[in-house]
Amino acid sequence: MIIDKIENFEIYPFGSTWKRIFEFLSTLTPESEDKKYTIEGDDIFAIVMSYETSNPQAATFESHEKYIDIQTVITGQERFECTFSDKLDIIDHYDTKKDVTLYKRAESGQICVDVSKGTFVMLYPHDAHIAGLMVGTESQLVKKVVVKVKKELLETIC
Repeated sequence: MIIDKIENFEIYPFGSTWKRIFEFLSTLTPESEDKKYTIEGDDIFAIVMSYETSNPQAATFESHEKYIDIQTVITGQERFECTFSDKLDIIDHYDTKKDVTLYKRAESGQICVDVSKGTFVMLYPHDAHIAGLMVGTESQLVKKVVVKVKKELLETIC
């Protein structure tokens, strides 16, 4: 997992794919439509979505095998919980069509990160995560983007 400010993206040695992703992110505004955006076919795409943050007690962890997630908030603020997937009990085994494994929420040991505009979280296949959680006790409307990148495109340091 990488957590950083978007303005620092250039310090990471992931080459032209990485740069293209952050060029796309720079085009998004609060007025961007909630939908799927194709960046490079099925290799790189983004999903812009809006929702109310939720209570963590009902949430489940997830991880992905085929894609790396790069997530950032356009408006609002949400909490992420992250931990290593091998520390969790599986609820639903890997679904190849949805590229997701679901896990029981951990009672302890997870990292909590509050993400707002200007911050990104990059999640590798071994990073189980829950996004969309409330910061504090009040739910709020969040607009965010999840960029899905085939893991092979970012595995090799350029």
